[in-house]
Amino acid sequence: MSATQDRYPHPLIERYASADMADVFSPARQARLWRDLWIALAETERELGVDVPAEAIAAMRAARDEVDLGRVAELERELRHDVMAHVHHFGELAPDARPFIHLGATSCYVTDNAGLIQLRDGLRIVRARLVAAVAALAGFAERWKDLPALGYTHWQPAQPTTVGKRAALWLHDLLLDVEQVDRALGELRFRGARGTTGTEDTFLELLGDGAKVDELNARLASHFGFEGTYDVVGQTYPRKVDHRVLSILAGIGASTAKFGTDVRVLQSFGEIEEPFGSHQIGSSAMPYKRNPMRSERICGLARHLCSLEIDASWTASVQGLERTLDDSANRRISIPEAFLCADSVLQIQANVASGLVVHEAVIAARLARSLPFLAVERILIAGVARGGDRQDLHERLRRHAMEARARMDEGAPDNDFFDRVAGDAAIGLTGADLEALADPSALTGRAPEQVDRLLRGRVDELLASVETDVPGSTDLRV
Repeated sequence: MSATQDRYPHPLIERYASADMADVFSPARQARLWRDLWIALAETERELGVDVPAEAIAAMRAARDEVDLGRVAELERELRHDVMAHVHHFGELAPDARPFIHLGATSCYVTDNAGLIQLRDGLRIVRARLVAAVAALAGFAERWKDLPALGYTHWQPAQPTTVGKRAALWLHDLLLDVEQVDRALGELRFRGARGTTGTEDTFLELLGDGAKVDELNARLASHFGFEGTYDVVGQTYPRKVDHRVLSILAGIGASTAKFGTDVRVLQSFGEIEEPFGSHQIGSSAMPYKRNPMRSERICGLARHLCSLEIDASWTASVQGLERTLDDSANRRISIPEAFLCADSVLQIQANVASGLVVHEAVIAARLARSLPFLAVERILIAGVARGGDRQDLHERLRRHAMEARARMDEGAPDNDFFDRVAGDAAIGLTGADLEALADPSALTGRAPEQVDRLLRGRVDELLASVETDVPGSTDLRV
């Protein structure tokens, strides 16, 4: 970025998103897409009997890559119409094709079909980012699937889990996101050449036959890699499609924010830590700090991503009758930003997951401090097996636990609950008995098995289906 830049630099472009995703929504690529659509329309009309000269199509092809966005801007200031500015510019470059560029089409022929191509290409990049994040988390879950850790419910200490099982929760969210992306990609359709209100009247007039109109749209859809067109459209493709895609991207925002929040909490406990560069500065005032800046960045960007879903739902709800134009300005902002945000948060998540540092000693110490309480149910069962009365034992254990907790609340460094229980003859368990009942590995249930089942049953198949190597840690620009 130039130091003399005098315009607002969009952070999603300058700092966070990939060049690949930014290119999907770039003005130059959009201009070439529109030209591809005009060329394909002219070619297909000619194939189906419309009098479009081969020389006109050749002229369009020859001028396809000569895009002067400055000239387009000049024309748009004069014409007050973005599509017609591009039509005129294309005609200037290919004068032999002027009568046939955009023949029979409305603006939404190029804007909406190009928009659907952008949705598809953006979703494909998002899917690749999801798979990269899945791969990074899968490696982490595999490595730490057996390490016991203190589990939490209601932000309070609960039954132990394992570090890998916790990672499997993050991983499973991403797998659900992959499913949603795959379903959307599989069901995405083309708008095609459908006329100003979607009735296909203009193309019926041009081609003279409804079957030919259907063939026109089938060929156009196939040419651009789509399995057909939407059953019915107005002037635009259904804006419900945008909402569906942005809701999927918002779901990715929720998944990544959950991950980022958990990492931030666990780093505050000292249990795990996101990657920290050898020369990285955590605080301008406190040199000792190692703040979870990448995870915080995930949460901040994901918050914006989640908020964009409402733009799409609201836009879909107000598209009156065959269409209104209040969708245009909003979609120029909300759709690219949603994809750029999703691209960004997934890259950061893959980067963090591939470099997470686990502090085993801290995890063990934090677990040990709460572990005596977590074994109470097993102690109760063991006491009953020795002939004790369940209700009496429950009251004794409750009292011992409250006294031990009060002692810790007053600053005691250790938990003396086991000492109190071992000293209660009515319970009848020794210190050795209690330690055996509180073996951390015995308290994690099927956590390691659940991790293995997820990895072998879901993740391995997903990663094996990827044709190219899944990228690992991303070198983030900021």
